[in-house]
Amino acid sequence: MQKTTFVVLLALSSLFFSCQKETVQPIPLSPGPTPVVNGPTPDELLKDSIQLITKDIYLWNTQLPASFDARGYADPEKVMESIRPFSLEPGFAQPVDRFSFAVKKTEWDNMSAGFSNLHTAFAGTGDIGITVFFRAAGDLRVRLVEPASPAGMAGIQRGWRILSINGNNNITTSNADFIVEKIYNSSTVTISFQKPDGSSVSVDLAQAVYATRPVYLDTIYQVNNKKIGYLVFNSFLGNTTQLNNELQRVFGRFGSQQVDDVIIDLRYNGGGYVSVQERMANYLVNSSANGSIMMKQEYNAANASSNVTTRFNKMGSLNLNRVYFIVGRATASASELLINNLKPYMEVNLVGGTTNGKPVGFFPIPVGEWYILPVSFRTTNRHGAGNYFNGLQVNNVVADGLDKDWGDLQESSLASAIRNITTGLYRSQSQPTYVEPTAVATGNQVLEAPMLKLTVAEK
Repeated sequence: MQKTTFVVLLALSSLFFSCQKETVQPIPLSPGPTPVVNGPTPDELLKDSIQLITKDIYLWNTQLPASFDARGYADPEKVMESIRPFSLEPGFAQPVDRFSFAVKKTEWDNMSAGFSNLHTAFAGTGDIGITVFFRAAGDLRVRLVEPASPAGMAGIQRGWRILSINGNNNITTSNADFIVEKIYNSSTVTISFQKPDGSSVSVDLAQAVYATRPVYLDTIYQVNNKKIGYLVFNSFLGNTTQLNNELQRVFGRFGSQQVDDVIIDLRYNGGGYVSVQERMANYLVNSSANGSIMMKQEYNAANASSNVTTRFNKMGSLNLNRVYFIVGRATASASELLINNLKPYMEVNLVGGTTNGKPVGFFPIPVGEWYILPVSFRTTNRHGAGNYFNGLQVNNVVADGLDKDWGDLQESSLASAIRNITTGLYRSQSQPTYVEPTAVATGNQVLEAPMLKLTVAEK
């Protein structure tokens, strides 16, 4: 795709040169004022570049109207948001693109290298290192803590209940916008927590840039004569050397310990690099799939020559017939891609809640100080399946155990997966199917909105 982008930019440069050349008027020989040469401003040139690139590479480029004018929007981010409505897919009443975006190069470079801002929209100054979710309408919990972040360094842990924010104790689903603003967008915040032992603590936190950690936990459980490997993998984005080394370490351990089953926890994993997803798929897939089609990346008709078919290249000694994934509304993009790619070859079991629904991807295209990321390709598995814009459905709907820390065998999602591994059942006959209360779902959708969902092809 680099070749396509280069051609577009080169053509654009020639176009502007010609336009400028034609607007220059001869200098009059007789005395008089020097005429003003009118040409496009740097901002207009930037937006014109974005428009030409987008009309070439956007997956739904034929749906962009001829009247579409990037100059009419405030900045590249608004231009990317403006193309989303032109993404109609057969079988879907509403546009399916919720993902195209733009970001300053400096912010993207930090995030893609694994430095903060990984979970939320780009602020440029880091973050405090936590994300939060409602367990009940008036019960807000810490769902994730980055160990090297200000919150992690302060000792805050998953499962702590938030009692007040900056002295405001209206911690309810109806006040979700306030919670987003203070926890994700404010440079400083004071949060009062209740710990699992019932004690309370108030912590002052300031945004900072820090190194994120992709692996939150990897361990092996022995339950009813079953060895079960458990991996909490939080992102496919970051330093690829670090990510690949972590995968080698974890799956090397699982293989040497000859685990019987593997549970991959992707409940908060919003995606990342396609190449890292490929590596994890190669560790998980059964050896019988070696050499078979893993996935296809398909671009629009104008760029069909860039379509790519990827095949499995089995790695490690694990030879599993089934795999379990813990997922939810935050599971998106490369995480969903991994699940979809394995389905033709293994028994794939999903526990938790319906995933986000992003079977498409993009790559960062440099334009001035910005990267633009218009959705550029769709992904399908060996069977051609991949149009899951409504998300992947689970085998067992389970509430997120927000009151428990990672790896707690009583945590509802992990307990459900282990129960199925050891007994064949996800829950006892007396347990009803979990239904998320409407108020909780509405509040959590607000809290989830700033999180990134990425399937990124490396340049």
